[in-house]
Amino acid sequence: MSESRKAKAAKIRHLMETEGDAINTSTSGFNRGRYESVQTLDDYEGLKSEARNIKEDAIERLPELIDQLRETVEANGGTLYLADDAADANRYVREVCEQKEADRVVKSKSMTSEEIEVNEELEGAGMDVVETDLGEWVLQVADESPSHIVAPAIHKSREAIADLFNERFDPEEPLETAEELTMFAREQLGALIEGADVGMTGANFITADTGTIALVTSEGNARKSAVVPDTHVAVAGVEKVIPTVEDLHPFVELIGKSGTGQDITSYISLLTPPVESPTVEFDDPDTPLSESETDRDFHLVLIDNGRMEMREDDQLRETLYCIRCSACSNSCANFQHVGGHAFGGETYSGGIGTGWEAGVEGLDTAAEFNDLCTGCSRCVNACPVEIDIPWINTVVRDRINRGEDGELDWLVEGLTPDEEPGGVDLQKRFFGNFETAAKFGSAFAPLSNWVANTGLARSVLERTIGVDSRRELPKFQRQTLCDWFESRDSAVVSGRDKPSRRVALYPDVYTNHVQVERGKAAVRALEALGVEVVVPDVASSGRAPLSQGMISTAESHARRLFSDLSPYLDEGYDIVVIEPSDLAMFDREYEKFLAPESQRRLSENAYEVMEYVFGLLENDADADALTGPPSGGKSGVAYHSHCQQRTLGLAGYTESVLERLGYDVVTSDVECCGMAGSFGYKTEYYDLSVDVGDELRSQFRTQETRDRIVVASGTSCLEQLDSLLTRPSRHPVQLVAPE
Repeated sequence: MSESRKAKAAKIRHLMETEGDAINTSTSGFNRGRYESVQTLDDYEGLKSEARNIKEDAIERLPELIDQLRETVEANGGTLYLADDAADANRYVREVCEQKEADRVVKSKSMTSEEIEVNEELEGAGMDVVETDLGEWVLQVADESPSHIVAPAIHKSREAIADLFNERFDPEEPLETAEELTMFAREQLGALIEGADVGMTGANFITADTGTIALVTSEGNARKSAVVPDTHVAVAGVEKVIPTVEDLHPFVELIGKSGTGQDITSYISLLTPPVESPTVEFDDPDTPLSESETDRDFHLVLIDNGRMEMREDDQLRETLYCIRCSACSNSCANFQHVGGHAFGGETYSGGIGTGWEAGVEGLDTAAEFNDLCTGCSRCVNACPVEIDIPWINTVVRDRINRGEDGELDWLVEGLTPDEEPGGVDLQKRFFGNFETAAKFGSAFAPLSNWVANTGLARSVLERTIGVDSRRELPKFQRQTLCDWFESRDSAVVSGRDKPSRRVALYPDVYTNHVQVERGKAAVRALEALGVEVVVPDVASSGRAPLSQGMISTAESHARRLFSDLSPYLDEGYDIVVIEPSDLAMFDREYEKFLAPESQRRLSENAYEVMEYVFGLLENDADADALTGPPSGGKSGVAYHSHCQQRTLGLAGYTESVLERLGYDVVTSDVECCGMAGSFGYKTEYYDLSVDVGDELRSQFRTQETRDRIVVASGTSCLEQLDSLLTRPSRHPVQLVAPE
């Protein structure tokens, strides 16, 4: 294993051991809360689309809106400063504070101020800077960085915070309970806010029409920081500007539900500074507030810092729609187990963090954690502004792949079966070209399987490509599914003169070369229901290269596959897919690769195999032609659906078919098996893969599930379950297909 892989694996193991439990408890809770909270909305998807449209419009008209906002802020008596970058913004903020002769600046939580590192700038000028958000203050006391966009100290347990406070502040009575810790922090921060000279906040949204700043927080300290001192500096990225106050509605409805599962966030403050409220003189409590001065100073610092370039970048532009809710982090299994200290960069973490870091810091920073996104797509459904986060991560991965040129690139490009430049990491190139490896493996099986599993071969694979020696390798079959189908006669079972439907069964790489039995079972099940089946020898979908960020290669595969399948579509065949990740690709990523009409034809006529079986049964196909539980045999099934099958809303079809045939189905509510295609094979991620999968293993070893037949819909899920459990797993179509 390379030194960089060893270091990454060691860091991940350390974070899983030291922070993993605390992060998992909170993020999983947030995610469950989101599911429950959005159910209270009459039109959740409609609100998401409305929010998306507002952000699209705002980013499209951003220069115009900034000009309007400047006029509004100045008409209100404030100042707007547009900063080019972090240094420019920090200089301006420091000069404002120096003009006020500020000794202390109090801040509310602001990711943008973290991004520009304004604290260091002000502290370097001799000022005391105090974070007033409880989580941020805890981290400031501990001298640590945030690990989550919304809950920055999510990685610290109550016990760890108690130890920190007791050691740092030495209170008269040791602090133990959450209430004691919170009250202590409240007293400390209250006193610090009272003596502040300048208050600094971020801004969740800024309305161009009125200059109103919306602050969404779980505490009231942002409001205090803005109005207790007589000078308020708001720091925000230019993307926070939206057209009108009325546009706030969908965001207020969605941000708390999406981020923490709250029906509404504790504090939603709308400030249109400078506010005409009296300043508080704590040293003069006898003077009525009505007689105090209302002379306030307000500065809005809007920061570019790469955002305008992102706006002009067709692939990164969507990142600017982000409202920093953290739903992508909370819904991500890998993030749930390691948090933002592994799955994050200089400032931003989680799924959307790659886009932000690539845009404001650069590809080198994004490269440190980009591969922790496995493209499972759960975050797409979770995002309240419908950002295609996996695609952004794939684009960044592609750019990282192309970042370095090697001396022998010309030779590598000539020898490799892909469309990528020579500098692509060897590990990525191997997994991205798995179709080639599979063809070779089948051609020389079983010898190829024996050689691959020798100690020498495993050692070489681990040292050169980073294939973990603890992970069992796939066993290639000498007879592929296409070979098997070509050598047999059709066996359509139908009482009619002609078949009820015609299907082209797509032979994905694993089904064709490794999991051949599930492909045979799919053929038998469909034919038993009166369907004419063909198994065409076609190109792979491109899922493997896409997962490695090899976009040009993936697009080439997509175009070849569509060309191969077009004749069947022209003749009225339905396309049936066994591997859900390929169907998801037809539905989503092919929008990027094919002409709109071509993609629509394929997507609308492609089905997951158990979805298709369900449809046949609903349209009067004979269920008795399929196999139910044997008399006196096991009828209990423990079922795990594939993550992309869930995001497509297809898992219920498998459950319905199995139950209709007489099986008693218990479905896992674990959203990720942890394998995620090639992810679980890689040495740097093997331990994380197993750790994520452990929850699934536990669910399938309970008293209710331990004796049930284990079935799973995805290739990765089947591989992971086979490694986690002592009993075998199989695809559900293998359970229902006649012998």
